[in-house]
Amino acid sequence: MSQDLYQQAINTARALSIEAIEAANSGHPGLPLGAAPTLFELYFNHLQHNPLNPEWLNRDRFIMSAGHGSALLYSVLHLLGYQISGTDLKQFRQLGSNTPGHPEYGNTPGVEMTTGPLGQGLATAVGMAMAEAHLAARYNRPGFPVIDHYTYALTGDGDLMEGISYEASSLAGHFGLGKLIVLYDDNRITIDGSTDITFTEDISARYQSCGWQVLTVDDGEDTAAIKLALETARSNTAQPSLIAVRTIIGNFSPLAGDAKSHGAPLGSAAAESTLLQLGFPAERAAFSVSSEVKKFMQERQNILAQIEDDWQKLYRAWKSAFPDLAAEFENNLAGNLPTDLFPEKIDSLSESQPTRVHSGRVLNFLNRKLPNLIGGSADLASSNNLVLEGDGSFCRATPEGKNIHFGVREHAMGAIVNGLILHGGLRS
Repeated sequence: MSQDLYQQAINTARALSIEAIEAANSGHPGLPLGAAPTLFELYFNHLQHNPLNPEWLNRDRFIMSAGHGSALLYSVLHLLGYQISGTDLKQFRQLGSNTPGHPEYGNTPGVEMTTGPLGQGLATAVGMAMAEAHLAARYNRPGFPVIDHYTYALTGDGDLMEGISYEASSLAGHFGLGKLIVLYDDNRITIDGSTDITFTEDISARYQSCGWQVLTVDDGEDTAAIKLALETARSNTAQPSLIAVRTIIGNFSPLAGDAKSHGAPLGSAAAESTLLQLGFPAERAAFSVSSEVKKFMQERQNILAQIEDDWQKLYRAWKSAFPDLAAEFENNLAGNLPTDLFPEKIDSLSESQPTRVHSGRVLNFLNRKLPNLIGGSADLASSNNLVLEGDGSFCRATPEGKNIHFGVREHAMGAIVNGLILHGGLRS
């Protein structure tokens, strides 16, 4: 791989992001300029995905928890061949476009969830990682790892300030979700200025105390170091990983390192200066991609498509070897309900009992007919009867368990359940 061409592709993602924000006269240029090498390295060299089939079942999931950096996500997806055109980039943040100001699930190919409220994406990613672990334990068989993927999230300082992120991270470490990898865009800047005014704790120590593997990259432009950190994170499947990447917000712009680059367009003069610093001459047409970069990205797209093709062969062999298991799994993925879900009256409900007792009985009645039901309570299951009888507990030793003990983490519980459902194949 040509390193010069690789860097040109990264800088093209930056240029497209800045041009989209300038065209909209609204947006957040700081993160795209600082975090482009991190996100590009992930998508190009590590993420298991197929731009030609964004719904591929065994794809890695990526959550842009720092949703204000959406321009960068759209630019990277565009370069990789997702159905996001140059025209779509020009319509960034416009009503009715498929490139809204924050990523929206169901609106843009390649977007796994709607993000905007900080911390929500990270917590939902925990639910997706739990779904992968649970489904792998239930449906994989020796020689047939049909469910085998990672969950990634890109977070910023704001995400890690939110209480929901701590709740979810604590639970992820407790469960040992080793296929969850969080990239932390550590630029130490918020809209109001340096994080020193509000956020001075030791993030590495916090995550280590929660049972995470913590890795650091001292220079956010060092893609070799980012690559090594991602490989190290992927190799440790006993712990979730936090990769803190030290970046410069608004890098290559006149506002590099300045909070003013966080949440407002650079302005035409500063944008032109930034593009020049990135190696794009003034005569370059806005939103254009060089033929060399297009060819470079197409070659990678072909490799990604082949990865899915290889998995499809594995899946067909698994389906042939385990037809009943496959039928159940595909029925769950389709969201089908049994036609006889309520064929008879539940006689016990006529008894005079507290509603929580009746709720538990209905839940277990449904559980006997829904193999993909999973869930739990925030340290209240023994009180509110939210126990799926005979189905064990989800934990690092038994991820096939269907009862989730969330502890007293109500906010994270809601987001995690969203992640379980968004992943596909489960009900909660």
